[in-house]
Order: sequence, then structure tokens, then C-alpha cells
Amino acid sequence: MLTLIFYTTDDCHLCEEAAALLKKLSSLRQINIEPIDISASESLIHLYGIRIPVVKNMQSGKELGWPFEMSDLLNLVR
Repeated sequence: MLTLIFYTTDDCHLCEEAAALLKKLSSLRQINIEPIDISASESLIHLYGIRIPVVKNMQSGKELGWPFEMSDLLNLVR
């Protein structure tokens, strides 16, 4: 099963919008979504702090930063 890493953090309204899209995506495709709170790691804050929400396809290594739509997520999981 394909795993998507969802880089997020608390109190992020854009992350909430992205989470809703990912929930919808998971109803269309068999995927595992692994949320990671970037606030737990200085290196993740450095990499993703101004880019979150970010979704990463663990199989391809491709990342999708906000803003994105359902069509972008569908392309990411192909």
C-alpha cells in the first residue's frame, strides 16, 4: 500500500484544509497517510516550516506543497 507523509502542525488552518483533501483522497485510493508534526523536530521545521502543509509520496519521493487541489494529489499517487 502506498504511504503518503503529511507534514503538518497544530493550529494550521491550511493543514486542516489539506487534511480534508487527504481524507477524501483516501476514500478514492488505497493509501496510508502518516501525519508528522514538524514542531517535534528542528530539522523538519527548517525544511518545511514555511511550506506546510506538504505531502510526500514515499514510493516516488515526490513532494507536493500547498497550495494543492485533489487533481494534484491524484497525480502524486499515480
